[in-house]
Amino acid sequence: MLSKTLAFFILLLLTTSALAMPKIAVKHQRNIKGFAEIQVSNATMENLICHVAIDGHKILFRLKAIEASRWFTATDVRFNHTHFSVWCDYLKLHPKYQKD
Repeated sequence: MLSKTLAFFILLLLTTSALAMPKIAVKHQRNIKGFAEIQVSNATMENLICHVAIDGHKILFRLKAIEASRWFTATDVRFNHTHFSVWCDYLKLHPKYQKD
């Protein structure tokens, strides 16, 4: 009985940590010139710190609650949506990026 209870609490701990990430939506498109573009939308009521990376170039930016970022464009037409990497986390957890 004790092992089942312990397993339940470990499972509960792991599932709540997976739900702790902010809810974002990512849109991909190609512009008129054929370059891949990406836009990140914040679906939470919290400010986020995010980065968009492509081919080793990382752009950090703050994303306000319930807003979308600007479109970030690739530098080569050979890039597609799989070359982009997106990361976002709650701004309050990263004080070094908060405004003074």
